[in-house]
Amino acid sequence: MSEIKILWADDEIDLLKPQIMFLEKKGYEVWTVTNGHDAIDKCKQDRPDVVFLDESMPGLTGLETLTHIKEIDNNLPVVMITKNEEENLMEDAIGNQITDYLIKPVNPNQILMSLKKILDSKELRSEKTNSLYQQEFQKIFMEVQNVNTHEEWAELYKRLVYWELELDKNNATAMTEVFSMQKNEANTTFNKFITKNYLNWLNGSSDAPTLSHTLFKNKIFPKLSNDATNFVVVIDNLRYDQWRILQPIFNEYFKILNEDHFYSILPTCTQYSRNAIFAGLMPSEIHRRYRDKWLNDDEEGGKNMNEEFFLKEQIRLSNRDYKLSYAKITNHNNAKNLVDNMTNLMNNDLNVIVYNFVDMLSHARTEMEVLKELASDEAAYRSLTVSWFEHSPLLEALKKIADKKVNLIVTTDHGTVRVKKPSKIVGDKNTTTNLRYKNGKNLNYNKKDVFEIREPAEAGLPKSNLSSSYVFAKEDIYFVYPNNYNYYANYFKNTFQHGGISLEEVIIPCVHLTNK
Repeated sequence: MSEIKILWADDEIDLLKPQIMFLEKKGYEVWTVTNGHDAIDKCKQDRPDVVFLDESMPGLTGLETLTHIKEIDNNLPVVMITKNEEENLMEDAIGNQITDYLIKPVNPNQILMSLKKILDSKELRSEKTNSLYQQEFQKIFMEVQNVNTHEEWAELYKRLVYWELELDKNNATAMTEVFSMQKNEANTTFNKFITKNYLNWLNGSSDAPTLSHTLFKNKIFPKLSNDATNFVVVIDNLRYDQWRILQPIFNEYFKILNEDHFYSILPTCTQYSRNAIFAGLMPSEIHRRYRDKWLNDDEEGGKNMNEEFFLKEQIRLSNRDYKLSYAKITNHNNAKNLVDNMTNLMNNDLNVIVYNFVDMLSHARTEMEVLKELASDEAAYRSLTVSWFEHSPLLEALKKIADKKVNLIVTTDHGTVRVKKPSKIVGDKNTTTNLRYKNGKNLNYNKKDVFEIREPAEAGLPKSNLSSSYVFAKEDIYFVYPNNYNYYANYFKNTFQHGGISLEEVIIPCVHLTNK
């Protein structure tokens, strides 16, 4: 343990020789100074691992010294040692980010316990998390084999997300590979479940989950309030694990009433899932009713240009009447206007905001090498999402209504999955370019890699020509054409894609919040 260096600053350091000798016998290296200025200089020159800091030194006080030390290294653990037990002093010290607080006289065992808590806490948490997950592994394994309803799958997926975040947070790398295998196994079984049940859900099955086209009917309209201004925020491409790491930020400003979920329709991509959400209809029905408002995959033009129209139609056909605003945020100017206008939106009954950022992040990550490095795996992708949200105009806008009487629903259109296994597919020039689903005629593919829909109408999907069909990639598979196969297989490997079938793409959050 000789590599652990302790800086101890105390104007009565000579009286602390027994404690210092005790620590040195335990293998710690102890540097001593008698004033704040020397402590600051030592931190600049030699960077200790831990600082013990007397609060009542002459010259610079302990609190003043603490401020300077934190300016040098904000992450350096500092233990404040004082004779003074006044509450305001403790609050000041805690506010200045001390790691621990000891009252004189301190005995060697107190000091050792503080050091153990500081230096070994990460390792102990990691070991504890590994141990707890090992205990849960078999339970989850059995559940994966036996789960057979959409509710059970949602609950199982949430448990998997919980353990994924715990292993990540506590740096419990020993079980990370085991967890990855278990999650892959869950996705394999989930694909069998979807393949078996999906078409039945769309054709009148009584045990169907809430899907994209029934989201407003089942989970949004019933939660709208007559006594508060309603906001529905659709953050595109938001996975459940991304929501979970954003949740503490939302908790600072809003009270969570209900953390719910729904299932995205197939394909799990914006054109289909989000149009279905706003229209309250499956894509084939949107295509039939509003032919001029729906563009098939092979037709030129923006595929999500009529969401406001669809939403107004759904509200009208539901015999509801709201003073409504709709905003789609796709660039910085849109975002700035939203922030500036947020207070005015309080005059409406219902404000729907579509925020396109996570999807752009996903696509940019595919195309930009620097983002591939910044978001190399799920943990890094989550971290990037938090960094964006903490500094986003969206959070700035939400803060403006946090102290007002609001009813807030945060949801998404679909999730995304990191793809790892390429699968060859052949199609004509009009076949869709999406890596996780294909719509076209005369498709040639490996049947074990896909969920195939020969009759699009059965899946509520429009038919662009007489012989068109759809295929959806399972698990973490992505489609690659034979031409230049190796180049594109490598280029897209480990990128985040959507359109197919995975827990991450299909089971997505719908969260109900209000002001605190």
